[in-house]
Amino acid sequence: MKDRLIQYALLMRLNRPIGIFLLLWPTLWALWIAGSGHPDLLVVFVFVTGVALMRSAGCVINDFADRKFDPDVLRTRNRPLAAGRVKPKEALLLFVVLCVMAFGLVLLMNRLTILLSLVGVVLAATYPFMKRYTHLPQVYLGAAFGWAVPMAFAAQTGEVPRVAWLLFVATVLWATAYDTMYGMVDREDDLKIGVKSTAILFGEADRSIIAVIQLMVFVALVLVGQSAGLGGYYYFGLLLAVGLALYQQYLIREREPGNCLRAFLNNNWFGASIFAGIVLDFLVRS
Repeated sequence: MKDRLIQYALLMRLNRPIGIFLLLWPTLWALWIAGSGHPDLLVVFVFVTGVALMRSAGCVINDFADRKFDPDVLRTRNRPLAAGRVKPKEALLLFVVLCVMAFGLVLLMNRLTILLSLVGVVLAATYPFMKRYTHLPQVYLGAAFGWAVPMAFAAQTGEVPRVAWLLFVATVLWATAYDTMYGMVDREDDLKIGVKSTAILFGEADRSIIAVIQLMVFVALVLVGQSAGLGGYYYFGLLLAVGLALYQQYLIREREPGNCLRAFLNNNWFGASIFAGIVLDFLVRS
């Protein structure tokens, strides 16, 4: 039994929580802005727990979708499904259980949030299959990750205002940028096995296009700040994030897989710096 639980934890990537953080930061941005610095504690609990559950579910369904590809990729061949330590039926059952648990939490929220959550489940369940049909799975991942933003506003305020959609766009763009960095790590393997990504689509223009997307992220976040009436501490957080984006560009300059992975991981601090700016901005008003 203990071994099964360990394998399930590995399948959910609980040993690598970076995905939880990357999904959590825009959720927290949204909750703090929607709650004017004082979000409802129950809403925060539901969303933080839901983020952990849905990211875990996303990892499970992703590995289920890639179970025939992962054995051919050096970085993924030892994952529980790829290595045969977990059966496909077990993975599907685990995915359903995680989704049901997350939906049970959402039922504590209002009707609009519940309806929006149904879209979130569809996005999470279908994302892993996008790399077979489009070179833009990173954009789709951004939509799946960003969907927590309108949900958070709906739960906190009962509506989804303009600022929520601006923040959603910023999140989609940000995820596209950092997941393209992640795609650069596996680009050669992906080319061999025939799956698609923005890293493959962008080719030699990858760094330049990532830079343009990062610039678009900051434009969207400035618009968010203006729409939400945020002040100096928020923009200082954005300035820190600009420095981190420049550092990420430095890391990927030679497209070395290890440094591309470091650039991807560095986005945790990117998200944290923006959240710190939001929190401080509301604190100084109190």
